Amino acid sequence: MKIHEYQAKKIFRQYGVPTPRGSVCFSMDEALAVAQKLGGSVWVVKAQIHAGGRGQGGGVKVANSVQDVGTHAAKILGMKLVTHQTNVDGQLVRRLLIEEGVQIAKEYYVGMVIDRSKQSVVLMASSEGGMEIEAVAAHSPEKIHKVWINPSSGLLDTEADAVARLIGIPNAVFAQARACLQGLYRAFMEKDAILAEINPLVLTVDQNLLALDAKINFDSNALFRHQEIVALRDLDEEDPAEVEASEFGLSYISLEGNIGCLVNGAGLAMATMDIIKLYGGLPANFLDVGGGASKEKVTEAFKLMLRNPNLRAILVNIFGGIMKCDVIAEGVVAAAREVHLKVPLVVRLEGTNVDLGKKILAESGLPIISAGDMADAAAKVVAAAKGA
Repeated sequence: MKIHEYQAKKIFRQYGVPTPRGSVCFSMDEALAVAQKLGGSVWVVKAQIHAGGRGQGGGVKVANSVQDVGTHAAKILGMKLVTHQTNVDGQLVRRLLIEEGVQIAKEYYVGMVIDRSKQSVVLMASSEGGMEIEAVAAHSPEKIHKVWINPSSGLLDTEADAVARLIGIPNAVFAQARACLQGLYRAFMEKDAILAEINPLVLTVDQNLLALDAKINFDSNALFRHQEIVALRDLDEEDPAEVEASEFGLSYISLEGNIGCLVNGAGLAMATMDIIKLYGGLPANFLDVGGGASKEKVTEAFKLMLRNPNLRAILVNIFGGIMKCDVIAEGVVAAAREVHLKVPLVVRLEGTNVDLGKKILAESGLPIISAGDMADAAAKVVAAAKGA
């Protein structure tokens, strides 16, 4: 789960990570009021969407007067902001963060993610703040410094100081850097994050460290422990189909292809998408109906896939373990009839009650294309999508 920059900064401040003063707003009048309340002579107007690269897309502007704040706010609010992390249509800007301007002496990068190979959180830091960390890794990997944090001890003072020294933070602000890094780690752990990033962490001309930007992504599987985080969810920033899918207990992600996939189990779903690509097709979605799919779940899954105007065929790939093949076959037949399915449907069943499941499909009277194994299913669905 993702949240907005202004929400992430509020969490950072709770853990002692300093940020510029600012406030969220939803209109030009609110933006003007925030700027006047903040005072000063320079403000930053920042679009709030769940994507990076906002500055390059025109979503971050510096204002040198309150009037400029209003002008920028009026232009950015309601725009379709296109960045390298949005789709080609962009993301509608519905809210802004108005912040005080700061005089920057130096920019750094600080981020934390989970390194599953070492079963610990890894702190990554670089002197190249303000750049995408992927770009730094590609062109100057030696400038990225890493510390794997022992979960039993947390980020030690010596480790934080060593990182600060490696990225060039002045000795005079080591105490600030230590508090910032350790606060970031505590926020990461206590909020069950999978990513916490400050890019850039800036040193101001008066020798203060500030998180100029903030990003936190959370482990969705841990949200039951954090209702305060769930309350920050912005459904406007999520794919409507994915939001609807979650309401029915379906794991659904829209993709750019034209072959719908309905599978039970995340691993099998990924393998299904892989083999479709191997046979020259492109999956239109990831869709895991789980181990207890009912007729109603399968029907909703079909409805979700059929909302894609590019859909040309559907592949149902089921391995019946907990989920019995006859149950899923009944669900597929009922769903196909209810939605008046018009695109080719390829079904591959294997596992518990597979013969009964195939019998149900064969006797349904529907033009279902039966497949023997995954390779056969992929070849048939790709051919169907191409009109063969």
